[in-house]
Amino acid sequence: MTITQHIKNPNILVYGETLIDEFPQQNVIGGAPFNVARTLSLFGARPLMVSRIGQDQNGTAILAECARTGLSAEGIQIDAQHTSGRVVVELASASNTDCIEGGEGTEGIEGIEGTTTTHRFHILGDQAYDYIDAQLVTTLMEKYYQDAPPDLIYFGSLIQRNETSQASLMALLEADITEGASKFLDLNLRDGQASLETIISSLNYCDMVKLNEDELAYVIQHACPAVAGTAIKDDEVGLRLACEAVMAEYYMQAIIVTLGARGYFYLDANGICLHSLDQSPAAIEIVDTVGAGDAFAAVFIYGWQSNWPIEKTLTAAHRFATTICGVRGAVAESKTFYQDALQAFEQMPV
Repeated sequence: MTITQHIKNPNILVYGETLIDEFPQQNVIGGAPFNVARTLSLFGARPLMVSRIGQDQNGTAILAECARTGLSAEGIQIDAQHTSGRVVVELASASNTDCIEGGEGTEGIEGIEGTTTTHRFHILGDQAYDYIDAQLVTTLMEKYYQDAPPDLIYFGSLIQRNETSQASLMALLEADITEGASKFLDLNLRDGQASLETIISSLNYCDMVKLNEDELAYVIQHACPAVAGTAIKDDEVGLRLACEAVMAEYYMQAIIVTLGARGYFYLDANGICLHSLDQSPAAIEIVDTVGAGDAFAAVFIYGWQSNWPIEKTLTAAHRFATTICGVRGAVAESKTFYQDALQAFEQMPV
């Protein structure tokens, strides 16, 4: 099977940071939204990435990665004053037996064997992605979405730390031209990078949210007044009660909680509750856990847009997130990797 590029208008809009993760041994292109957009593109979807980079070597590398993965760079603005995003990463060791969800900003994620992977991310401030120009975004929207909005708009919290990019996002989410698009929030909280006001606003705008256990606990404690102070039990009953509280507060369609090595917990407005709590974690040799959560989000969006049954969508997302832990970086170098994954998705029972 061959993944072909489409010439139709992009029907998924990904808004957020593109950046360089500076690991001790190497630099890796990253940013959760960019990881999601690249993965979707490699699967043959039609995402449009909206971000901003500097006129520098890192910006050139980001544009080259767009070309390599077939991702349109039309929505990536060039900033003559600010540098491309940078994150300085410190890390320790990782378990080689169980896949753990990791990602930009993750700290102290413990595996089944008790080995801890520690990624400490120092996210530099005042970067190009903090200054996404609203007028340029509007022009792009008018070019592609006069007849119909994108199917889905993906956004997170880091991109909202600066009022310029936050205002551009709010204008996008509130625009008449994007009315009808589903809003997917990948919360991705980073220490000191998002205010409570931003978190509450984001939850109010989204139709679906993906967050991890720590983020769910934070939302329950600080953004759900009706249940503030309630401790979350990490079993099926406790997670369901917590998810129901968030959904009741923010009237969203679905909530996805990623559970590290235990997989996921899903609840939607129709009362469908699915999880992998009873499944044994897949054994895999861990190469790098960074980007596993982004891989999950990308496949969930791909399955949602492809009208897969929700059971298949979640299973495929979980399996792919596990698989991506076996390669270096959030996005594999080999395009065959994605062709093989698509074949495996197609062979899954409906």
